[in-house]
Amino acid sequence: MTFTVAVAGASGYAGGEILRLLLDHPEARIGTLTAHSNAGTPLGEHHPHLRDLADRVLEPTTAQALAGHDVVVLALPHGASGQVAAELEALGEDPVVLDLGADHRLVEAADWEAYYGSPHAGTWTYGLPELVVPDAVGRQREQLAGARRIAVPGCNVTAVTLGLQPGVAAGLLDTTDLVAVLAVGYSGAGKALKGHLLASEGLGAAVPYAVGGSHRHIPELAQNLRSAGASDVRTSFTPVLVPMARGILATATARLAPDVTIDDDALREVWRAAYADEPFVHLLPAGQWPTTASVTGANTALVQVAYDARAGRVVTVTAIDNLVKGTAGGAVQSLNLALGLPETLGLPRNGVAP
Repeated sequence: MTFTVAVAGASGYAGGEILRLLLDHPEARIGTLTAHSNAGTPLGEHHPHLRDLADRVLEPTTAQALAGHDVVVLALPHGASGQVAAELEALGEDPVVLDLGADHRLVEAADWEAYYGSPHAGTWTYGLPELVVPDAVGRQREQLAGARRIAVPGCNVTAVTLGLQPGVAAGLLDTTDLVAVLAVGYSGAGKALKGHLLASEGLGAAVPYAVGGSHRHIPELAQNLRSAGASDVRTSFTPVLVPMARGILATATARLAPDVTIDDDALREVWRAAYADEPFVHLLPAGQWPTTASVTGANTALVQVAYDARAGRVVTVTAIDNLVKGTAGGAVQSLNLALGLPETLGLPRNGVAP
């Protein structure tokens, strides 16, 4: 089943990463590439590693330029995707559209307006195939089959959700007392030229951001954990930029739910059973902990869980590549499901080391 893909925002990190994956997808044919301020320049100026597309000239991002494709990927700043999607519909176009931004992830308009400060563009099918969905339906992959509009999750949310959701679904965790601290590579902050993102500032430094409940991924995480079975979710969420190009190492902890007792072996069995049949999410052997280096370039999440009896907390650690499983890889995985293709098609499961 060959399909054509247009990518808006192709000069950014997310746009470049989805192009890298699509170049190795046996059914994808890459069509129009667009950008905003970089329109009129060759893609090779922005992504010299993408040699097969280096001479492609970026067009301005308009609905007309994106029209005529089977699939449109919107790798745009938050708040920009909704307008482009609406303009495509006004042209009578009905491609499969993947939004790599936040515009269509949240179900509640009030959550969007509180954290983003603009009108909500609407809710699309959520693009995390492994997400536990309510009412014993199964996983989100069933909802993605045949979807025409897909909202790709936030990268930090993907890591924390995959770490915690087995315990939430099993009723083991007190979701009113969650703590998540994440080490995040600089590509997670985007490609914009800002002083605190310069190598001279970032190398040798670990820098927290969006501290104190202000991070925009908080309502999305709560939405996911409610999907997995939580009734009330309260999370202390602190991401920290660390001097690496890509990757997320998410440490998320929770108290056991009232009247729950469990040992390490039984705890691990819950997580093992939850991900036993997942092609991209793996519980590591006891005593082995995830590292970001192990998942670089792969659409893989490595998870570990343990019980800290002295602190009375379950500890989960999850490693993903923020640009692959956290963004572009998750998008291609969801696209495969939407098109009725094998879920793993064109996606690497093995990392690049050293």
